[in-house]
Amino acid sequence: MSHRFKKLILFAGDVAALSGALFLTLAIRYPQTAWNERWHSHWPSFSVIFLIWLIIFTINDLYNLDLRVNSRQFLRLTVNTAAVSSLLSILYFYLNVQSAIAPKTNLAIFIVVFLGLFFVWRGLYQLIRGAFIPQDNLAIIGFNQRTEELVAALKQRPAAGYQTALIFKNPTELTDLADSLKIKNIRAVVIVDDFGQSAILRQALFDCLAYKITFFSYPDFYELLTGKIPVEAIDADWFLKNLRSGQKNYFDFLKRLCDFFGALTIFLISLPFWPFLALAVKSSGRGPIFFRQTRLGQNEQEFKIIKFRTMRQENNDFTPTAENDPRITRFGYFLRRTRLDELPQVLNILKGEMSFIGPRPERPEIIKELEKKIPFYKTRLLIKPGLTGWDQISGRYHSASPEDSREKLQYDLFYLKQRSLYLDIAIALRTLATIAGGGGR
Repeated sequence: MSHRFKKLILFAGDVAALSGALFLTLAIRYPQTAWNERWHSHWPSFSVIFLIWLIIFTINDLYNLDLRVNSRQFLRLTVNTAAVSSLLSILYFYLNVQSAIAPKTNLAIFIVVFLGLFFVWRGLYQLIRGAFIPQDNLAIIGFNQRTEELVAALKQRPAAGYQTALIFKNPTELTDLADSLKIKNIRAVVIVDDFGQSAILRQALFDCLAYKITFFSYPDFYELLTGKIPVEAIDADWFLKNLRSGQKNYFDFLKRLCDFFGALTIFLISLPFWPFLALAVKSSGRGPIFFRQTRLGQNEQEFKIIKFRTMRQENNDFTPTAENDPRITRFGYFLRRTRLDELPQVLNILKGEMSFIGPRPERPEIIKELEKKIPFYKTRLLIKPGLTGWDQISGRYHSASPEDSREKLQYDLFYLKQRSLYLDIAIALRTLATIAGGGGR
């Protein structure tokens, strides 16, 4: 199936979502009126609105088939598109004095409903594309353990839209690279091994410039595919390129403002409930109401993390919590499932020791042990730890084992590189969805 046809499917779905949003808007606003009458009166004006949105979608590259719904870039482009399209829609209604409809409330409802339908449709398309629509052919240059891991990751993620069609194992196979890629209709190439910066490879890649093929380095494609940075495939140069100080000063300032006022609001609203939670914690077993423990924060600064106690005081050796840990009290399970045990951490946020979004803080002795086994482990301390983070919404529980800690670091490095207001919003929304679904631990 051609790229053009796939984009046409996306476009048709967006048109359907726009039409469905208008229908639902009219049903919400005028439940007592025949919908067809309202439809005919609103359609002329809203058809222009549809056109505005679709044009901005195209300009903002939202028909790029490589965009994934759960990616930071997709969220950023969607937010930008919604903002610009909404402003242009408001301007259109303001200038269109002959319009017979009152657009203010209708337009607000329409925008909210459409964005909901849009995310559902794009997510559904991604699933359908992986399950039913033929995938794009991908070639891999180099053959080693990373190649095998990449092939396995592609098989596990059919919604990514790629299938492995060619693997070039050594430089001698690259002499006819352009012809091989053309014959197999390759749409993307991942360079896992540059064969020692081989001159043959450079020339082969140069010969492919005329073809519409996307080339990825292994770390970049792995990041795009999994939302993780492969720690074994990067070096100090990667950090100098992607984590330069000063790049995020504006974002860090804005984030601190949001953290402070958000934590203050939550603290004031929740404060009346604290005595009841404290009483329930006290009734669940002997021990203090609050659990305090030393953690390492930004730039290796120690602080005391504060939580409602969820474990029995007796027979507690303070080892890291395991899944279905028998030390957890009955009320403690409730607190963890709802994340209410972490409510007192708003005090840590107010003091500037933590943020709402960031890597989870670890104990100093654990970090000291893990940095001996995992390269670049301490780089997660470059930013403030958070209540929740990119790793926490990955859908998998990670223990304190070196293997799981390595994977957590890969998620944390992704956040370090990509952190932005858009990504924080996505993490916050996913966290709220997890809590609503009882997905706490």
